[in-house]
Amino acid sequence: MATKEVKTKKPTTAVGGVPKKAVKAVVKVKVAKTTKTPKATKTIKIPAKVLKGEDKVVLRIRVRAYESKILDASVKQIMDTAVRYDAEIVGPVPLPTEIKKYTVNRSPFIYKNTREQFEIRVHKRLIDIVNPNPKTVEALTNLSLPSGVDIDVKML
Repeated sequence: MATKEVKTKKPTTAVGGVPKKAVKAVVKVKVAKTTKTPKATKTIKIPAKVLKGEDKVVLRIRVRAYESKILDASVKQIMDTAVRYDAEIVGPVPLPTEIKKYTVNRSPFIYKNTREQFEIRVHKRLIDIVNPNPKTVEALTNLSLPSGVDIDVKML
């Protein structure tokens, strides 16, 4: 490896933000020598499952609720049901909480410059079930969850 000297200027500041004279610094950088090689072909590793024709089917469950305690209880219920039928689970992954803020006048007449702020928080969780069997899907569809919990199910 060859070394190469690079000169840089570092402005320094004195007390009060007034710049001093620029100082030259010498930094030694190691540079690797490149050799020319003929064009190489890229090799791509393909998993054995793909070669056999097996594709991964993922059941993506997205759960939303206003209260986080009810949401966590329903997510635990979904995961217990999936584990009972020997399903491979990824998650629960907490997604960012969606916050909607509303500002309202307190009074329309004298105190109209005063305002009240209200917010609605929507908590979200994501669960992936990899290669679910039909018994798992049937058990999840028959699952009764508390009111106020919204579930979106997608097959990827």
